[in-house]
Amino acid sequence: MKTPIAISDSANFYVSAERLFEPGLKNTPVIVLSNNDGCAVARSDEAKALGIKMGAPLHKLKDVITKHGVCVFSSNYTLYGDISRRVVEVYQEFSPTVEVYSIDECFMDLGGFKDREAHAQKLRKAVLHKVGIPVRVGIASTKTLAKCANDIAKKNALFDGVLDMMDEQLIDWLLPKVPVSDIWGIGRKTNKKLGRLGIYTAADLQRMPIKQARSVGTVVLEKTVLELQGEPCLALDEVEPQRKGMAVTRSAGMPMFGFDVLFEAITAHTTRAAEKLRQNELAAGTLTVFFHTNRHRPDRPQYASSRSIQLSPMSCDTFELVRAARKCAIAAWPKANSNQYGFTKAGVMLDDLIPIEQRPLTLFDVPEKQTKPAVEALDQINRQFEIKTITLGSEGVERLWRMRSIHRSPRYTTRLSDLPIVR
Repeated sequence: MKTPIAISDSANFYVSAERLFEPGLKNTPVIVLSNNDGCAVARSDEAKALGIKMGAPLHKLKDVITKHGVCVFSSNYTLYGDISRRVVEVYQEFSPTVEVYSIDECFMDLGGFKDREAHAQKLRKAVLHKVGIPVRVGIASTKTLAKCANDIAKKNALFDGVLDMMDEQLIDWLLPKVPVSDIWGIGRKTNKKLGRLGIYTAADLQRMPIKQARSVGTVVLEKTVLELQGEPCLALDEVEPQRKGMAVTRSAGMPMFGFDVLFEAITAHTTRAAEKLRQNELAAGTLTVFFHTNRHRPDRPQYASSRSIQLSPMSCDTFELVRAARKCAIAAWPKANSNQYGFTKAGVMLDDLIPIEQRPLTLFDVPEKQTKPAVEALDQINRQFEIKTITLGSEGVERLWRMRSIHRSPRYTTRLSDLPIVR
């Protein structure tokens, strides 16, 4: 017997999260913008009906926004992450195994449930009741088929938000209606190659010979074909795999001129990266700093650079990482005419991550507490009050480089000062 795998995703998740706290926006066109308020990355169904495309730049949408009263939000990732966590907690009540795939999608094991469709409908009602987010569920014998079922359930009201594709006859009826470009893992280049071979639907891809699939799209496409044939190649991950690396990058709200201004941003990103390391109980072995000017402005002087440094011993200490980041930034800084460059993006990447208790010591290291008292105090104060209550001096005070978030909603669920007030 094949184990039924379900995937549940939240409908227009960022928009749905914003509507939780402004229910008056129901049936109103809503868009959520990317970092720095650049372009639309989430759209309500009403906004889609107005022709607003994913990734459309904000400056090109002003007429549509004004004419149709489109409500605009800046990305509020703190809020979205917390709402996502609450949704996952509900999923865990309905399945013994939940794999978080993305902020708005989770795979689940539905083995052992006799009426899977009824169980999935109960899950949907529970999430809507306890969190307020609408979700859709696709069920099948493999992850790829479950994704197909989920996409069909989204687009066809006939299925009332749940599609169980464990039935072979149902698969044979539905796959010819699914464009191959909608299949999970099929990118533009692969789609073009398949089109040249006369493969236009999921059913066409399902019948593709395995050897041909490997020659066209390597082992990735081979696994996709096998999954469409009902042979599981992608197992559910019960335990989240250990992270190999992490990055904190941001676009600046205004061009950053001069080393001190740029390093304020780099300090902020390094501090956040160090916090993420400690939250995951990891230490980093390599740190990389990068920054560049606006590549879309060829009329302005261009410069891009990066430098890496090996951390010995490996560390998650904020102060040590910031010192290392400064060395990288100095090494990467332009040697001549540095004041002419307005840097618009900077970031920090950490690699060679291992659990902090497994951190190798050098010959002269003395075993000590995993985190130093100053770092513990920094974390405790920022947790108790709010992030950025205490910062390093090199992060600056005015922080003119901060991203534009003109339309950001309050962080209702994670910050006391942002709690809604009922009068």
